[in-house]
Amino acid sequence: MEKIFNFEDRLVRFAGECIFFTRQLERLFENEYYKNQLIRSSGSASLNFGEAQGTVTDKDFIFKVSLVVKELKESRNSLKILDYIKEGDDSKRSKLLIEVEQLIAISSKMIINKR
Repeated sequence: MEKIFNFEDRLVRFAGECIFFTRQLERLFENEYYKNQLIRSSGSASLNFGEAQGTVTDKDFIFKVSLVVKELKESRNSLKILDYIKEGDDSKRSKLLIEVEQLIAISSKMIINKR
């Protein structure tokens, strides 16, 4: 993946890459469950950051970015479960796990910097 330095763009790309990843999963009950969770949580992280950019107060910003962190952690957990059961392309799954860790670190740092 090409490096993107704009955080919003990275979140959008992460959500999109999660969709591409889940499209390749075998149609099994358990895969459908985690696929849906991953699509919702990764997309929600991006959408919540969009809302955070429109906040007026630091308190509102911290709240919205906290939701971003929550959704990214949920995405990470879904990816870890899919990793554990060896579903999906190993390389893509590994790249998504690395990216989600970086996104969590960046958004957590944003919260710390606003306090």
